[in-house]
Amino acid sequence: MAPMHEPTAPYHSAEDALRVLETVAGHPAGATGAGLAREAGLDPGRLTALLRMLRREGYVEQTADGAWITGDTLRRLTSAHDHDRALREKLQHTLDRLRDAVGAAVYISRYEDGEVRVTQYAAGPGAPAVNEWVDFRSSAHATAVGKSLLTQLDHDARRDHLSRHRMARLTSRTITSDKVLLSRLESQPPTVPVLDLQEYAVGTVCAAVPITAGATVGCLAVSLPVERAHRLRRAADALNRHAAPVLLSLAL
Repeated sequence: MAPMHEPTAPYHSAEDALRVLETVAGHPAGATGAGLAREAGLDPGRLTALLRMLRREGYVEQTADGAWITGDTLRRLTSAHDHDRALREKLQHTLDRLRDAVGAAVYISRYEDGEVRVTQYAAGPGAPAVNEWVDFRSSAHATAVGKSLLTQLDHDARRDHLSRHRMARLTSRTITSDKVLLSRLESQPPTVPVLDLQEYAVGTVCAAVPITAGATVGCLAVSLPVERAHRLRRAADALNRHAAPVLLSLAL
């Protein structure tokens, strides 16, 4: 089930970061910045930004003499032993940090076996999670998560999903016409966050951005109480900035 949209900026950032990691891994004794730029085919400014992100995420480390080597996080994620646990812990750490940075609950979701699944989330006293009063699997038409995942499917896959899940009216703002919903999904720009403005639950607003890695369809989302709706755009921008590290974790 291939994504419909062209890869977005976070995808390209993750792709470039993977190239840098492969280059670093090819130099067990350490690689210089100049050597990395040359071998990875990146300009120095772009490489500097990527190395800053990779070091922050624990994928690379810098030795006392300035050479770059693989970091502990990369070694754990590329190890055959307990990879799933290491990935889950890494993603949770990223979500926890993002929750604290934006002051809102954040979620990772995937479209697996024809269903919407929230696989991990980070919430807290000052960042309450959405109350799942209707199963997320049957309410994709009303949630930012569901709509973001559906935008990444082809037309037939979207119609198949809607044929299996009746579009119930959850609030006065819920779209219940498959024609209207499909039209909006078709016209959704891949670089613009998908929004849920009290469509799933009165009192809650949400935004989601795609994190598609290969054939895996996913998204990163944030939710806020409606009284903090003025912060939604800033929170969505933060999701876009943090999408590349999440994609990178999923790709390793």
